Amino acid sequence: MDAFCRLSGLDPLWDWNRTWYTANPDLTQCFQNTVLVWVPCVYLWLLAPFYCLHLYCHDSGRIHMSCLCTAKMVLGFLLASFGFVEFFYILLERSQEIQQHMVFLLSPIIRSMTVILALCIIQLERIRGCRSSVFLFLFWVLAVVCSLVPLRAKIQLAMDEVCTRFTAKTTVNLVFNLLQNPCPVKDASFLSKILFWWFTGLVVKGYRTPLAAEDLWTLREEDTSNKIISELQEDWTAECAKLQEKALASGAALGSRLPDQAQLLRKLQKEQSSGFFLFRTLVRKFGPYFLTGTLCIIFHDAFMFAIPQVLSLLLGFMRDEDAPLWKGYFYATLMFLLSCLQSLFNHQYMYTCFTVGMRVKTAVMGLVYRKSLVINSAARRTCTVGEIVNLVSADTQKLMDFVVYFNAVWLAPIEIVLCLFFLWQHLGPSALAGITTVILIFPLNGIIAKKRSKLQVKAIQMKFMDGRIRLMNEILNGIKILKFYAWEKAFLEQVLGYREKELKALKKSQILYSISIASFNSSSFLIAFAMFGVYVMQDDRNVLDAQKVFVSMALINILKTPLSQLPFAISTTMQAVVSLKRLGKYLCSEELKVDNVSKTPLEDVVIENGTFGWSAEGPPCLKRINVRVPRGSLVAVVGHVGSGKSSLLSAMLGETEKRSGCVTVKGSVAYVPQQAWIQNATVQDNILFGREKLKTWYHRVLEACALLPDLDILPAGDATEIGEKGLNLSGGQKQRVSLARAVYRKADVYLLDDPLSAVDAHVGQHIFDKVFGPKGVLRDKTRILVTHGMSFLPQADLILVLVDGEITESGSYQELLGRHGAFADFIHTFANTERKESAIQRDFSFMKLTFGIFGLLIFSRGDTTNTNLQNMEPVTEADQEQVPEDLGKLTEVDKANTGRVRLAMYKKYFKTIGLAIIIPIVFLYAFQQGASLAYNYWLSMWADDPIVNGTQIDTDLKLTVFGALGFVQGIAIFGTTVAISICGIIASRQLHMDLLMNVLRSPMSFFECTPSGNLLNRFAKEIDAIDCMVPDGLKMMLSYVFKLMEVCIIVLMATPFAAVIILPLAFLYAFVQSFYVATSCQLRRLEAVSRSPIYTHFNETVQGASVIRAFGEQSRFILQANDRVDFNQTSYFPRFVATRWLAVNLEFVGNGVVLAAAILSVMGKSTLSPGIVGLAVSHSLQVTGILSWIVRSWTDVENNIVSVERVNEYADTAKEASWSVDGSSLPLAWPQKGTIEFMDYGLQYRKGLELALKGITLHINEREKVGIVGRTGAGKSSLALGIFRILEAAKGKIFIDGVNIADIGLHDLRSRITIIPQDPVLFSGSLRMNLDPFDTYTDEEVWNSLELAHLKTFVSNLPDKLNHECSEGGENLSLGQRQLVCLARALLRKTKILVLDEATAAVDLETDTLIQSTIRTQFEDCTVLTIAHRLNTIMDYTRVIVMDRGHISEMDSPANLITQRGQFYRMCREARLV
Repeated sequence: MDAFCRLSGLDPLWDWNRTWYTANPDLTQCFQNTVLVWVPCVYLWLLAPFYCLHLYCHDSGRIHMSCLCTAKMVLGFLLASFGFVEFFYILLERSQEIQQHMVFLLSPIIRSMTVILALCIIQLERIRGCRSSVFLFLFWVLAVVCSLVPLRAKIQLAMDEVCTRFTAKTTVNLVFNLLQNPCPVKDASFLSKILFWWFTGLVVKGYRTPLAAEDLWTLREEDTSNKIISELQEDWTAECAKLQEKALASGAALGSRLPDQAQLLRKLQKEQSSGFFLFRTLVRKFGPYFLTGTLCIIFHDAFMFAIPQVLSLLLGFMRDEDAPLWKGYFYATLMFLLSCLQSLFNHQYMYTCFTVGMRVKTAVMGLVYRKSLVINSAARRTCTVGEIVNLVSADTQKLMDFVVYFNAVWLAPIEIVLCLFFLWQHLGPSALAGITTVILIFPLNGIIAKKRSKLQVKAIQMKFMDGRIRLMNEILNGIKILKFYAWEKAFLEQVLGYREKELKALKKSQILYSISIASFNSSSFLIAFAMFGVYVMQDDRNVLDAQKVFVSMALINILKTPLSQLPFAISTTMQAVVSLKRLGKYLCSEELKVDNVSKTPLEDVVIENGTFGWSAEGPPCLKRINVRVPRGSLVAVVGHVGSGKSSLLSAMLGETEKRSGCVTVKGSVAYVPQQAWIQNATVQDNILFGREKLKTWYHRVLEACALLPDLDILPAGDATEIGEKGLNLSGGQKQRVSLARAVYRKADVYLLDDPLSAVDAHVGQHIFDKVFGPKGVLRDKTRILVTHGMSFLPQADLILVLVDGEITESGSYQELLGRHGAFADFIHTFANTERKESAIQRDFSFMKLTFGIFGLLIFSRGDTTNTNLQNMEPVTEADQEQVPEDLGKLTEVDKANTGRVRLAMYKKYFKTIGLAIIIPIVFLYAFQQGASLAYNYWLSMWADDPIVNGTQIDTDLKLTVFGALGFVQGIAIFGTTVAISICGIIASRQLHMDLLMNVLRSPMSFFECTPSGNLLNRFAKEIDAIDCMVPDGLKMMLSYVFKLMEVCIIVLMATPFAAVIILPLAFLYAFVQSFYVATSCQLRRLEAVSRSPIYTHFNETVQGASVIRAFGEQSRFILQANDRVDFNQTSYFPRFVATRWLAVNLEFVGNGVVLAAAILSVMGKSTLSPGIVGLAVSHSLQVTGILSWIVRSWTDVENNIVSVERVNEYADTAKEASWSVDGSSLPLAWPQKGTIEFMDYGLQYRKGLELALKGITLHINEREKVGIVGRTGAGKSSLALGIFRILEAAKGKIFIDGVNIADIGLHDLRSRITIIPQDPVLFSGSLRMNLDPFDTYTDEEVWNSLELAHLKTFVSNLPDKLNHECSEGGENLSLGQRQLVCLARALLRKTKILVLDEATAAVDLETDTLIQSTIRTQFEDCTVLTIAHRLNTIMDYTRVIVMDRGHISEMDSPANLITQRGQFYRMCREARLV
């Protein structure tokens, strides 16, 4: 190359004297005209074939020619033409001496040909649909960088026209580079991607106006649930299949050694449930993209370690008086460039990690949701809804944290080793003292991390937090029962018991964490103290100069990061392992077997020799079952409570464990469960259930299911929204909607689990005639009907009699009677009663109303949004005059507040802590940072200490002072951290208590219009944020604010001129913070709001999984779940990108300050000492990071203080009256008589609406038995609501034993009267707790009540007797048994007033008769009000009240009313009682 250049009259390729050892460095002309020109060209020509091949393999569709592309082509051809002009000019002008100009001849032609190649690649990219090219971007950057050196030289030397041409090329290159516009990431340029400029548009929009959901971008395809989960599901299924093959192969190999086989299978099952397989599947899916982030962090570390080396060179330059100034400027610039590259690679790594974390969250949520649709009943009972919600909230968050911090587990030790290696280079063997210190610190923090992980994960999350969330879920599901029985305080105590244990474990964890933080923050001092101490004590000639001190301190500051990250990374990894095990255990739990039910072309339903159980172990629930159902027949299934009727239908659906036999079902299936499962959607959506609306058929179904009269009184007809779990529908309405859903389906086989149990007699007759009967819409379908009633049995083609899980008899009605068996005896027993009650047997025991005691009149009066109690604030005009399109709306969507968090939220948070604690904490922080400032300045003075005879004086004293200041700082750090942790616990305890009280004291209307997912989200995610995130954010923010003050003081003390830079920077940062925080907080709110529907949908799906499976709607529900998760991720994605945008841009500005500070130090070389420069520059290097962390930690605090705002939302909602009234003179035995008096009583559901009860005046005497009857919506249940003050009086009064019930506390009232409501709700806990939560009755009294409720035999046979553990919702008891438990509650309380709402809702005839006689004998001396739907139960009552449109239309004894031939007579005639 030298000879080639010499031929053209140029210098050699490289000359050190010209490049390095000079005051004016420059590159040789040969280097400029060859290497700098050829390098970009060689890069493009070498890699172009591979890039073209890549484009050929990845076609994204042609992009139309744009103005920008046209401009690029024109400018490109101009560039190429300049090169050709230069080539021909030299060729013509220097043709005689061409050999002497080969360098100048070759360079322009190579350059021009390369530009033409670049233009061809631009067109190829356009054709193949590539919008952003990293390949060409690097070429243009390389070309510009290589052009800068010749450009500078040619401008300086004022060269001829060649300079002009070269300048033209550089300018055009820069124009190409800057023509990219910032845009969302899909179309962003390479530069925009690495600097996150594509995000700027959203930040600007968020600063101008609060962001709304519609302002957010849609997810990229690779981030969507559908894309992620569909691919992951295949991998996960393959993993599970491999495991099964492994198990089968091992089993076959073992042969007859059954114990070994069982042991191996158990081991494999344990391995699978450990989460290892889940982890492996996730790694395969997301590992490659994660590795690109790992590569970025490796580059980041390389640049991070280069900075102290450059600092060392800079300080060496300051000490060398003869060094030329350009070297100082060079080092300052190099430090700036390395800092910029470090920032870029660090934030690309973080962006990659958060993207992977987001995808992992989507994947795990999808897998858990899909699993919940296929999990079998035995596995389902081991995990409650609350625990499943925890899997998709807390555990997915742990996995996301693991993705971010995993690399620190292996990278941190490498960083520590490198730091110690460089320290060895500076301090020699003294660095071993640092290693020793690290070795001593590590075990301590390892023990702390392990103990804290054990406390936090096992104690808080798994045990107490899960227990609290599970209990809250049950409270929200059974809130109606709690209010009727005045049990709120008992369950409040249980929740607070869990909470106290949770906080106690959290407190221990936080104290351990404080020790950990104190040791980490002091670790840099301890290492420095050990190394400097050993270094100066080792030899008197070992002196600490500025270079050794500040380069060592810079390395120790680097060392601090891995030291702090490693234990946190280990802790996060351990938590992730636990979460993976929990997720693995759930995802590997047993599923419903596909072969439980097989399809057949023959008869519709066949079970041959079937034995079924709800789990693999334990006694079977059905045995020796043989059923053959011909096509189009009506089959009735009868039997006592708990005989296995519902289990038989479950076996036909494949929901039970098939132990032997064969089940075949032909065609599609529709299922009506015993307890109607209703979605939080409109009536129409519930009926259509994902199918297209066929108007004629839809109307026919509504008419057949007797829903048309209900639609007439609903506010928006079939567009009215139904509350969660059908809260605002009566039991009959829910059951009819559930039935209509099945009928609309036009299925082949109908499995009907007591569908007529919750409807009035005449409605039941109508439904049978129009739906099931010989002339019904299902007459040609196969119908299997479970019932307790007898009236329709003669019309059944086949009757199955179940006793203790076995079919004892089967045949037609006449055949069974002719056999004179148990069924015939049973029928004759009830047939021999009075003739007038022949119709009673017809509707006896299934014409009951599991009646939504609140919701019926809500619909009848046309409003569904809120209940207005007397003590509520007045509603606004807007509330009274609802717009028509909102008429059917019930559920309040979880809304996001807008703008910055109100100052009141901070005041509320700090007020709960108390000023007396906050002020000392601030002083403690100031003291801590003062100690830090002192020891840093002390080091600076030590470094500037003059060296006399090769030594420094008083090194012992300097070392002692340095050590004392450092130890004082460490103690202060521990004190501040513990103090803030305790303050956080104080605040979170009070805020949780306030939230709990606000929710429990809310009226029923609040629960009807607030989804339980919203409330659970407050108690789970938001409370967790207040427990941990807010205190941690405050710790970080305060520590960095005080650290910034320290740094500013040090820098200003060392170099006062830095104030010129620091002050404008402070204003700029304040502006950026306000600019960024508004957007970030709003994104946090939107993300929190969009999270609640995920949990609500999960909750709803888990409870209705059997219905969803029966109808084959799994795929539709999966799509709905995907949509909800994706909607949540649309706000989560920009939320974490916002942090990266802030950090990159702030750090670039901050790096500019480092450059300015370093250059100013170089300029002041003659007046500044090395120690001062070292102090100033090393601390200015920290300013950028500190300011960035302040903004981020402040944002974290504001983001998480949103949780305080959301928890506090319910403080201002309407509340019920006081539970108890102070100074009440209510006698303990009240009511003694049981008289009830209504005086001109009126009731309305909200102000401005028509009264639901109008001027009711009524006196009920003691011991009187009063029946209340009326059509749907007549107002009969409103009387009960009024007596219990579920709704407050709009006018008039109610007196019980002469006491105005409005003047006493709600608990004083509700605990002295009793209701047996329609829904038999039980809570998880012992049977005794469900009967007597306050533990006020003796065991003898409890057993007596169970005997009267006909449960004594059942409970006596249970292993744990009264301590038998009820599962969530009492699912391990049958519906009839649950109803008997509710009866036992009433018998135990035995108050003077009893309100009955069909106490025998789900029991058989025999038990029904016993219960009726029990009520008549045990409550003989009580006042009984029965809201009756089966008139036979009140025919012997003292009085009957007939309600009509809120008025009492008739009132007299049953006999007199029949004689009057009025409305009651007509109702009796419909029920065939007359």
